[in-house]
Amino acid sequence: MIVVNLDVMMAKRKMTLSQLSEKVDITLANLSILKNNKAKAVRFSTLEAICAALDCQPGDILEYVPDE
Repeated sequence: MIVVNLDVMMAKRKMTLSQLSEKVDITLANLSILKNNKAKAVRFSTLEAICAALDCQPGDILEYVPDE
């Protein structure tokens, strides 16, 4: 399964969900879904905007964890 570590990167950058929402122009609801690992998919354009706002790589946010 793919785990989204958005909260980890946000903490490292000292950025709130509201601040990220404004920078990336994504609703708080959609960012929250992503942050809480409830998203079924992520557009590359969204991932690119998040990476630009947090100054990170996609691998800093997305992690593959094998199913047990």
